[in-house]
Amino acid sequence: MAKGYEVLTMLRPDGGWVIVEDNFDSIRWDKGIAPLTKEEYEAGFAQYDAWKLEQDSAKAAQKAALLDRLGITEEEAKLLLA
Repeated sequence: MAKGYEVLTMLRPDGGWVIVEDNFDSIRWDKGIAPLTKEEYEAGFAQYDAWKLEQDSAKAAQKAALLDRLGITEEEAKLLLA
């Protein structure tokens, strides 16, 4: 289950908010930031898992493409970083 800050990060990735207690009523919006409605916030929980999977998949694909361009395996890349 997603946390409130994760949903806010998905819906407002550029910030402009602070959440204190992991509930809608504890969100404080910075001046000039359009706040979410409670309905948008709650709907974000249903969307979060699919969004996170999409983000993780894209990151994995980018990593695989980079390793392929470099012509090295993931294990070899780990050795370079050690």
